[in-house]
Amino acid sequence: MSELIVGLAGNPNVGKTTVFNRLTGMRQHVGNWPGKTVERAEGHFKHGEYEYNLIDLPGNYALSAHSIEEIVSRDFIVDDDSDVIINVVDAANLERNLYLTVQMMELGANLVLALNMNDFAKKKKHIIDIDLMSELLGFPIIEINAKTGEGIDELLTTVEKQAANPIDSSVKLSYGNEIKGHLREIQEVIEKDDSLMDVPSIWTAVKLLEKDSIVIEKVQKSKYSSEIFIESDKVSKHLYDVFKESPEEVVANARYAFIDGLMAEAVERPAVETETISDRIDNIVTNRILAIPIFFILMFLMFEVTYTLGEPFENLIAQFFTILANFAAGFISNPYLESFICDAVIGGVGGVLTFLPIIIIIFLFLSVLEDCGYLARAAFTLDIIMHKLVGLHGKAFIPMILGFGCGVPAIMATRTLENEDDRRLAMMLVPFMSCTARLPIYAVFIAAFFTEHNGLILLSMYVLGILVALIVAAILKRTMFKGLSTPFVMELPSYKVPSIKGVLLHTWEKVKGFLRKAGTVILVCSMVLWALSMFPLGVKYASAESYLGMIGNFIAPIFAPLGFGTWQATVAIISGLAAKEVVVATFGTISGMEGDENTGRMNHVLHDLFTPLSAYAFMAFTLLYVPCIGTIGAIRHETNGYKWALTMCAITIVTAYIVSFLIYNVGLFLGFG
Repeated sequence: MSELIVGLAGNPNVGKTTVFNRLTGMRQHVGNWPGKTVERAEGHFKHGEYEYNLIDLPGNYALSAHSIEEIVSRDFIVDDDSDVIINVVDAANLERNLYLTVQMMELGANLVLALNMNDFAKKKKHIIDIDLMSELLGFPIIEINAKTGEGIDELLTTVEKQAANPIDSSVKLSYGNEIKGHLREIQEVIEKDDSLMDVPSIWTAVKLLEKDSIVIEKVQKSKYSSEIFIESDKVSKHLYDVFKESPEEVVANARYAFIDGLMAEAVERPAVETETISDRIDNIVTNRILAIPIFFILMFLMFEVTYTLGEPFENLIAQFFTILANFAAGFISNPYLESFICDAVIGGVGGVLTFLPIIIIIFLFLSVLEDCGYLARAAFTLDIIMHKLVGLHGKAFIPMILGFGCGVPAIMATRTLENEDDRRLAMMLVPFMSCTARLPIYAVFIAAFFTEHNGLILLSMYVLGILVALIVAAILKRTMFKGLSTPFVMELPSYKVPSIKGVLLHTWEKVKGFLRKAGTVILVCSMVLWALSMFPLGVKYASAESYLGMIGNFIAPIFAPLGFGTWQATVAIISGLAAKEVVVATFGTISGMEGDENTGRMNHVLHDLFTPLSAYAFMAFTLLYVPCIGTIGAIRHETNGYKWALTMCAITIVTAYIVSFLIYNVGLFLGFG
């Protein structure tokens, strides 16, 4: 069976991920590109006589050297042994999507165009002559529906034919006689050096006019470098004299002129664009007055439904672990082994897994909101606040929204910000977002103290994180990160009904990470906590006389002004540095499997340690203080050192202490003690 290496390229929000998930299903894995912090999704599947290795390239609008994602995509096309590149495009926004296509044509990529979202194009009354456009571009175009799978089989058959008979897609590219002639002058000098001909000479010529740093560095190694640079400079000067624009602008205009020609020949559009359903919905959900209330109402409904649906399953899982612990205890005669199995393994890990239903439901909701196109609107909506109050454009809020899932990919997402100060500032704010690792903490405290207002209390944690992030951003923007932010430009994708398969795959990827953490980090931490609770031998398990109690008692006075100056709460906070779920595992290990089906096995311990007011202050502290080790490591990696990672730790600790202090003491003053 022959192997095909196929790249999947396209703009963001064109259905590329849907195509990838449909083709690869569960036969995919995610890791970083070698030497890069950009995630690489790779999947395998069989079709006919071929074994496919499908690489999902980062979603890009261009192939410049402005971002790591763009460099990764073009390096794959240039340097990797890919057989075919499938370019997924949005038929309803063809003109914008073709800008990336044209740049891949400059690279001479062996292309197949997958024309997706054709139903949206038809609603806008765009009639595309696919055969004519294919002839003008010089490579095949296949109409597909990524959501239903229509056209996918034809797409793969075409890919196999294209792999057997590869083409140079740069052949049909035309930028007009004036530019074509001058590009040819540079190409002739480039073509003298065979080492520069691993890509079409037109691409190297264009990139020299665009002052691409990577291509310039490559050409500098050529023995004809002086001649090439002289010719490039001469052409650049001539183009400026003729067009009164920089060579970069001239090249961009030439690309759009080529696209305009394609559109004029092969696409019939109405003189006046009709208002789409997406436009009508946006008139409401992005309305200057209604947008923010709608955002918070949706979040509140999400949390209310999450608890309503999740609580019965949560109780069943809690009962299961209680029964399991009692069952295991009946077969173990050694008291230390019994304590290890029941308290460390079942009490610690089981205490976290109890809240798996809530986490699954939250992930399902977030996946639906993301896939339908609403989360992009949420970032756009919050740009109003970010820009006016903080002086930071809403593009920086995109990593913060990703922080609702996990801090590590959210930190990595800051690389899309071109201004270095904006990027570092965004990294300082991501840890204030309520990542899903904190959900078990909220869930156990809400179950113990706030059952009548569970959805509202959970929403308040998310809102508190956002408000604190905005306040901290306003302070940092006026002190450490002075200066103007880069403009905020963001595409709002068309609304669409999410595919069930896509939502389930997104949810499974996130849940799988949670389960992996439960079986590794949380299990190891639970064992360590059990050992510290058990020793020295002879003391009561998890008492103030144990090593765990000694450590907690030594540090506990620091937290007394916040309302939770007990050794148990202190140890939970310290253990949460490894992973926030370990905070719950700590209480689970300390409490063992005591309690009954009605109160839950940890509720009795929590009621001994906290009041509702101090419990809320504790939740706020775990929200705002130092994130997990993984997030700290991501900041260190992204900034090439510990300076900003340690700065973030200092900012979050100080912020968490101040906010929790205010919550507790103002609450006491108002009579909530």
